[in-house]
Amino acid sequence: MTIQQVDKIQYIPPKGEFETFRDEEHYREKMKEWGLSATKEVKKELWYKEKSAQRLVTIKGYEIFGVKTEYNTLVIEFQDGNLSCIHPAYLKEMQQSSFGKESIWQEEDKEAEKSEPILEVPEEEAPPKPKKATESKPKKEKAAKVALPAEKVHFTAKVKQFAMTYNPFNEENDEVVVLENVVIKQEPLLNLDYAWCSHSKTLKKFELAVGDLLEFDGKVAAKKLAKGKDVPEEFVLDMAVAYKINNPSKIIKQ
Repeated sequence: MTIQQVDKIQYIPPKGEFETFRDEEHYREKMKEWGLSATKEVKKELWYKEKSAQRLVTIKGYEIFGVKTEYNTLVIEFQDGNLSCIHPAYLKEMQQSSFGKESIWQEEDKEAEKSEPILEVPEEEAPPKPKKATESKPKKEKAAKVALPAEKVHFTAKVKQFAMTYNPFNEENDEVVVLENVVIKQEPLLNLDYAWCSHSKTLKKFELAVGDLLEFDGKVAAKKLAKGKDVPEEFVLDMAVAYKINNPSKIIKQ
């Protein structure tokens, strides 16, 4: 993808033809889907911000990508006529007055591209006890470190429950699948106990139910599952889940 830099703004032009809006109602629906409109009045101009520049832009259309065409990249137009591509969640962040600090979206994106190689489980400290002259208190062993593979690997797991996690980008709860008995098929086998993944359109096609046994490929990262806000009782998370599985593929439901 070609990147142009003019007046200290980096332009990322669309690769070619892109989707445009059929009418005002279509524009309104897409803005709501991207989380860029929370009121009845839909904004026609939005702010594009960088450290050294701030410009008003309009959304001319969007690109579609993903295996199931479920993802969008926005095509925005600057007042000088230049077109550029941007992620909807990143543009939404730019509308906040506090924008300029480390971007939440950039941190999430970096976290999705790499897996944390080592996770150290914190050790619980017991309250101090008085020492006895005739006894020596045994030292506690530190919790073992878990080395996660960076590449895509093969998993087996069991569906434990469905839960909700709060998504700060659209300010709504997203549905996720919580897995148990998660095992990475490598030498030696690596048992993660619990993990979670997004309940994507791909997974929903399998009509998963609690107790289903699954096999699939994917990447794993050390990312704790955050609880949802004001969710129904059946979606309440009742355990800590420290690992996320990204982009599961080649799914087999036994």
